Amino acid sequence: MSGIGTKTDIKTAVRERYGKAAAEVAKGDQAGCCGETVSCCGSDVLTENPITSDLYSIDETAELPDAAVLASLGCGNPTALAELLPGQTVLDLGSGGGIDVLLSARRVGSEGKAYGLDMTDEMLELARENQRKAGVENVEFLKGEIEEIPLPDDSVDVIISNCVINLSADKPRVLAEAFRVLRPGGLFAVSDIVVRGDMPEAIRRSIELWVGCVAGALEEEEYLGLLRDAGFSDVEIEPTRIYRVADAADFLEEAGLDPAVMAPMVDEKFMAAFVRARKPAV
Repeated sequence: MSGIGTKTDIKTAVRERYGKAAAEVAKGDQAGCCGETVSCCGSDVLTENPITSDLYSIDETAELPDAAVLASLGCGNPTALAELLPGQTVLDLGSGGGIDVLLSARRVGSEGKAYGLDMTDEMLELARENQRKAGVENVEFLKGEIEEIPLPDDSVDVIISNCVINLSADKPRVLAEAFRVLRPGGLFAVSDIVVRGDMPEAIRRSIELWVGCVAGALEEEEYLGLLRDAGFSDVEIEPTRIYRVADAADFLEEAGLDPAVMAPMVDEKFMAAFVRARKPAV
């Protein structure tokens, strides 16, 4: 595929890519998901991927089903950085195979609740099976889109997400919806790919890289501005990993771009980051 296309094109491409990833994990295809490059936010369990390696500790994953870990397609570990307290309600935007939902459910305890939201049937099926295997009851997986969250106003305490918001073609709508469903004083705490400075247009035009968590990434100051526009306060972006030219070579080549020409333009421009903001208390 080439060219960004319409919002519908992007959504369809994302659904197809991650539906395929879920299906391959479910059938035990260890070589599936995203292949062996950084052009997709795949699992470091499947490949040595600089975007996804070393995100979860052994203690975190020891009691989870293997499929939940294999289907972790993120760029960070929001559950390790977000403040989660017993009794809270947590929502994971783009919950995939459910790893962050299951980890969150443990932290909020039996008096709390963890929701996972995903638009992909295959991922939802995989996540619910992972929930069953893990024996976690305070979890509910919802079908829906992050641009239209199927929950009431002021209904969750914490929103997390793992390398998903950058996949949306309508990020202001996502942030507005996140603000709507958070309770006053609620926390927005997501891992995402963020860009520092201008990005080469050739990367922006590549829908393959958009699906792979790169070309749809917001520029740092733009991200902060959109959060403020949505009504959030206390906004901040904390880099967790900054990518170098060597990390970019594979995805540039896979997209048909010359790494020798393009790589210097992206050196240290992309970073995995923890994005925090808070809905003001009434």
